[in-house]
Amino acid sequence: MPDDRTGTEILNLGQDFPPVAKATWEAAIQKDLKGVDYEKKLVWRSDEGVAVRPYYRREALADLEVQTGSIPGEFPFVRGDAKAWAIDQDSEPGVDAIRVDLVLEAGADAIQQVGIALAAGVERLALLCEDRPVDLAAREIEFVFAVGSTYFFEIAKLRAARMAWAQVVAAFAPSDLDSCRMKLHVRTARLNKSFCDPYTNVLRATTEAMSAAIGGCETLTVQPFGFDDHLALGVQRVLAEEAHLNAVADPAGGSYYIEALTNTLAREAWKLFQKIDAGGYSQALADGWLAEEVAKTRAAREKAVSSRRRALVGVNNYPDLNGKPLEIAPAPETGDTPFPLFRLAEPFEKIRERTARHARETGHVPKVLLLKRGDVKMRTARANFALNFLGCAGFEITESEAYAGTDADLLVLCSSDPEYLAFAQEVCAATKIPVIIAGNLKDQIDALKAAGVEGFIHIASDAVETLTAWQNRLGVKN
Repeated sequence: MPDDRTGTEILNLGQDFPPVAKATWEAAIQKDLKGVDYEKKLVWRSDEGVAVRPYYRREALADLEVQTGSIPGEFPFVRGDAKAWAIDQDSEPGVDAIRVDLVLEAGADAIQQVGIALAAGVERLALLCEDRPVDLAAREIEFVFAVGSTYFFEIAKLRAARMAWAQVVAAFAPSDLDSCRMKLHVRTARLNKSFCDPYTNVLRATTEAMSAAIGGCETLTVQPFGFDDHLALGVQRVLAEEAHLNAVADPAGGSYYIEALTNTLAREAWKLFQKIDAGGYSQALADGWLAEEVAKTRAAREKAVSSRRRALVGVNNYPDLNGKPLEIAPAPETGDTPFPLFRLAEPFEKIRERTARHARETGHVPKVLLLKRGDVKMRTARANFALNFLGCAGFEITESEAYAGTDADLLVLCSSDPEYLAFAQEVCAATKIPVIIAGNLKDQIDALKAAGVEGFIHIASDAVETLTAWQNRLGVKN
């Protein structure tokens, strides 16, 4: 109905959009799935093992009143300190800072990072409290976190860390609850960056800086990696002055998904903290079991990238075939750390660098011909797959429907399953060039090998192993 005072119509969203019961949503989803398993199709499991549902509702926040009802700047500080973050591109972390960022760079997941931060923080706090009040001791402790590419998890991780640390300090009975606030510096990660694709590094750093700002960091460093320092500073200025992320306190607050995720990460990190704290953080390091747990997570991450189940754009998928020859810069000095640092892109960078070095020394880049025939849809899809797969090695790749007179070092057949055997028999008999197939033809492997096929590339292939093996076969120097 119109409002006589303004001549405008009053919207009554509660009536126009009545609540929809969860059962109604679920019934609609099951109908669309047409019998496909709900959990396998729609529920994603993170590196931490957290099951992420396709949607979240108010009931996901049941029993989280303390968390969701808190005010920015007040205990338990899950919603930050109600101040805009400060740009900090130059200063280095203090020698006494708790370097949780190095735990991420070693491959740890979000739960491990928060759990280790709490354990290290408690040990430091107990030591400081030996000669000063807890209120003073707690304010002296600085935490340095790094943020990676898992956007919402990184936001929730910082919120969970602040909330859990507040509870830790509260157990020491400070006279002022403001002493429970976590002093939090955040920087963008190196773990997921690569020298293969600096432009993608800028995009990753931007989303990571957004996670840090929305997650409530006090100070932020956007760490350049393959791009200029002024771009790193520009990212922060754009987020502050154009996106206005510094104008709203805890913009993620109230989001059913992020609030639920914050609670899950805090709860699981607290369990890890209790396990570490039972014997003490230093003892957990000395025993080696904590480093072993992080190493397991690292190995799983490495395997996911090597097998291309996790894409690093420009590294293990969608490579820039016209990029400059790769030159790998040395890693920065980080001092002693019980957790070995690495980057996910390093195995692919070494493969690319090996090819580039071979080209510089011999004047020859291995040439791959994607030989297409038959079903248009299948040959196109498989040629695109092979291009992305083999391009990650820095090989020179061309596509054609003819192979006579080619100077290629490797032929890749791209066709449909029913057409492959006859295709392979013809090509293998007519050329001495190694022939492989794009596709996983389990029921034809023996026949194809008998025809002369020397290998297969497909979605189940380990890219690092396969590309290294073909570099060896094609004579690429180590």
